[in-house]
Amino acid sequence: MGNQITLTARLTPSALDTRRGVVRLHPEVFDALGLRQWDAVRLTGARVSAALAAEGDPVGATGVLLLDDVTLTNLGVTEGAEVVVSPVEVAAARAVTVSGSRLASTSLTPETVRLALIGKVLTVGDAVSLLPQDLAPPPDADVPAVRGKLSRAIGMTWTNELLTVTSVEPAGAVTVHPSTVVGWRDGVRTGERAAVAVGGDEVVVRTGQPVESAVVAVAAPEPVPLADLVGAQEAVRTLGEWFELAFLRPELLERLGAAPQLGVLVSGPEGVGKASAVRAVAHSVDAPVVELAGPTIAVLEANAAAARIGAAVEQVRGHSAAGRAAVLMINDVDVLLPATAPPPLSTIVLDTLRSAVGVARVALVVTTAHPEAVDPRLRGVDLVDRELRLPSPDAKTRAELLRVLYRDLPVESGVDFTVISERTPGFVAADLIALRRESAIRAALREATAIAFDDVLGALQSVRPTSISTTSVRTGDIQLDDVGDMVATKQALTEAVLWPLRYPDSFARLGVAPPRGVLLYGPPGGGKTFLVRALAGTGQLNVLSVKGAELMDKWVGESERAVRELFRKASEAAPALVFLDEIDALAPRRGQSSDSGVADRVVAALLTELDGVEPLRDVVVVGATNRPELVDPALLRPGRLERLIYVPPPDAEARAAILRATSKNTPLAEDVDLAHYATTLTGYSAADCAALIREAALTAMRESLDATVVTAKHLESARENVRPSLDPQQLADLEAYANNRL
Repeated sequence: MGNQITLTARLTPSALDTRRGVVRLHPEVFDALGLRQWDAVRLTGARVSAALAAEGDPVGATGVLLLDDVTLTNLGVTEGAEVVVSPVEVAAARAVTVSGSRLASTSLTPETVRLALIGKVLTVGDAVSLLPQDLAPPPDADVPAVRGKLSRAIGMTWTNELLTVTSVEPAGAVTVHPSTVVGWRDGVRTGERAAVAVGGDEVVVRTGQPVESAVVAVAAPEPVPLADLVGAQEAVRTLGEWFELAFLRPELLERLGAAPQLGVLVSGPEGVGKASAVRAVAHSVDAPVVELAGPTIAVLEANAAAARIGAAVEQVRGHSAAGRAAVLMINDVDVLLPATAPPPLSTIVLDTLRSAVGVARVALVVTTAHPEAVDPRLRGVDLVDRELRLPSPDAKTRAELLRVLYRDLPVESGVDFTVISERTPGFVAADLIALRRESAIRAALREATAIAFDDVLGALQSVRPTSISTTSVRTGDIQLDDVGDMVATKQALTEAVLWPLRYPDSFARLGVAPPRGVLLYGPPGGGKTFLVRALAGTGQLNVLSVKGAELMDKWVGESERAVRELFRKASEAAPALVFLDEIDALAPRRGQSSDSGVADRVVAALLTELDGVEPLRDVVVVGATNRPELVDPALLRPGRLERLIYVPPPDAEARAAILRATSKNTPLAEDVDLAHYATTLTGYSAADCAALIREAALTAMRESLDATVVTAKHLESARENVRPSLDPQQLADLEAYANNRL
């Protein structure tokens, strides 16, 4: 069971396997690893994951691993990358904690989530779909009933929902059973009671009980001290001034001709602390907060939702009648009052809120992570006419937040919060709280009396920033120094991408704007994607990766919205790198497509994001293509993707370095001379060189499953199956294009 084989990752063509956590192996590989059908395997790419293994097509390629897009993302690699496959023992999970979208976490009980996860293999940090394990369902599993529950709870989009595994007990790869305790991160677990914020109090209901019939129990959250709201001090001070004028000095506003009513929209990334800031400021002026959760109200029947909102308004009216100020806060208001296709309930909600705003000493505060998605009628002058935004914390702010969060915990002296803050780009307060909890769990598993630096660093492997979700790419420990040769290319990337993020003061001192973006172009298999991963690993950047065609949508406006959403996520996850792979498909020359203008509108949206009124801050865009002449020229002008960097095919020295790096875990016989062998590989790309080593190892296995070394004979035999993929004509065209840019 100690065997392991390195295979090439390919997306499965089978819709049956999609998003089910299943990988397909050639029967020969299956036998070589000593596997049985539906055994679990460990998969090692940029990160480690696990999946169920099944036999693939016996006439397929031996060295290929077929997997779905979710598993590929879990491994932090792209299609064509190498993945190490080995058997793994899985334990029955005692407990599993997951996180998910607002829709999933508010609509699904932990019991329903457990039904969706039963039979799957999970590791911490994995994304997992809600699709039940129906290829080899566990005994007594009622898959149709589970699918029905999920569909009724979420709607027709339930198959698109992804959850993130934030912790498992015991550690390692586990499988979920009917007795596993499953819970939401910072939420209810199976067998516990669910809590829903309603009317400023906490409505406590038994899991599965309708919210409408819940029995109310007061559990007001403890407000955070104002001094602990690191990074939000300016917004807190402004909100405090507004509260003081509206609550304590309304006569002054009236004397000056201003209405004393107050409506505020507080926006910012999910988890940045919007609701906590409002509660803290309200507490400082002795104003109780009556709180409504927008997603919770939105899933109720219309009459019940209207009644719930009316009850909250009556509660703030009661405070006003008693001579006290009060705040009515609606969290995630974009779910309750959406901008697109607002339900009939929206009109009733708006009228009810107008009646609340008109009450003396009552303020209406709504929060959202997506202000552009809120019904514009809410932002009228008679409702919410002011706006505050809480920014994502930068590295300095994250270090202060970490000190506050760990202040009351036993922490060893070696924990350096500055280093941790530099390794957590895009993390908001909620993510850092999750990091604190995970580091404490790791310390507890060691039976330690204090949290060590290694506990926090280990927690970083399983806690993802909520701002980038599953579009992110895990870079692992890859650095630019790990990229062989390519000295000029690496230097150009360092200057264009890393310098603007590391040395902004130098650019400001010299009075120049840093480059907005870079275009990498070169032949297929030349390592463009690997370079981006190494670049992100060196700069500790979040990477949001999108292939060109993924943003295309036949519906009018959806492609442009997807572009805006991509750059919004990048801004919230800054410092971030937006990687547009196959950019020639995303931004072709305008006026030459036959897609009803979709591509032209996408190009216009990209130009707006790259060089629009709102400047990009701490976000660099990198495009990659092997057809640079097809990219719209407007994208390649100064201020956009202004640096064009050619990634040439590897020469003999580079091929030797690639062969050495690929074979570092492969035992080679004494007769193997990689330097000489590399000189004979004219026309081979970096991917081809890696495939040669893999095929040579498989050739040795075919001769004997007990083989211990790969010989020169095996390498020569591998060349019969792995042919050079570089096209001489394409190379000539690319080199001519590069020379014309000089």
